[in-house]
Amino acid sequence: MSPKELSDIRRKLRIIQHGQESGNVSKTCRYFGISRETYYKWKKDYENEGESALINSKPCPENPKLRIAADIEAQIIHLRTTYHLGQLRISWYMKRYHDIAVSPAGVYNVLKRNGLNKLPQNQRKRSMEQFKRYEKQVPGHRIQVDVKFLSFTDKSSGKEVKRFQYTAIDDATRARALKIYNKHNQSCAIQFVDYIRSKFPFRIHTIQTDNGHEFQAQFHWHCEDLGIRHVYIKKASPHLNGKVERSHLTDQQEFYQLLDYTDDIDINKKLQEWENFYNCHRPNAALKGKTPYEILRERLQSKT
Repeated sequence: MSPKELSDIRRKLRIIQHGQESGNVSKTCRYFGISRETYYKWKKDYENEGESALINSKPCPENPKLRIAADIEAQIIHLRTTYHLGQLRISWYMKRYHDIAVSPAGVYNVLKRNGLNKLPQNQRKRSMEQFKRYEKQVPGHRIQVDVKFLSFTDKSSGKEVKRFQYTAIDDATRARALKIYNKHNQSCAIQFVDYIRSKFPFRIHTIQTDNGHEFQAQFHWHCEDLGIRHVYIKKASPHLNGKVERSHLTDQQEFYQLLDYTDDIDINKKLQEWENFYNCHRPNAALKGKTPYEILRERLQSKT
């Protein structure tokens, strides 16, 4: 007998016993939130058939004709376990790359049936203050830049390795540029500005950062010398850099928790593969299932 069945029996016996001891069935039903008909049915079943009659009956069996085909289910499971995509993004991905229409609800049923409806690192469920997000319409008009702190364990020595992912995201298209450095200073930030200029296929008008030490005077004037305006967000207001902050959560859920650190060359190579996948192949919920480079192409074509 399963723990669930034992729980059903104990609860119903407690209710039946309460009614008998109190001598007032109506009061018992009000207290436990059940109807008198339910109480007397449980009591009759128990007297006639014993404790086994108090186990909740199983729901109607699932209709196998309505289940998703095994090969499609296997693809959904692969996307979940390999890339940790959510049900909506899996639905988009299946339609985009396999021409298979599966509703988000159908994807969820597959995930739940296979015990995969919760990610390894659950998102916070507490309510959070909502902010109205602005969005620029011209690619390059505003680039949000921030740093993600990384911590790995070196397999050979067992020592903790600290690295720093510099991230730039275009406000209009969500296109990103990523680079890992082994230091966290203005020199690395300056190198990263030169890197994103070579990566993004559009002119950068403004770079927006927080007030971190890596974005101070040397960095600021390097941007200005390049003809790029540099602005700071208000102190203690990370939501003003919300797009790049949110993208770091995506990195953690869909990239870093899926791999182990070996060396800097390997992790940078894999990061470049992830950057390409994010920009060109990964359906983005904020872009209604399109990729950043699809939006970029649309915006550039609309200007010609």
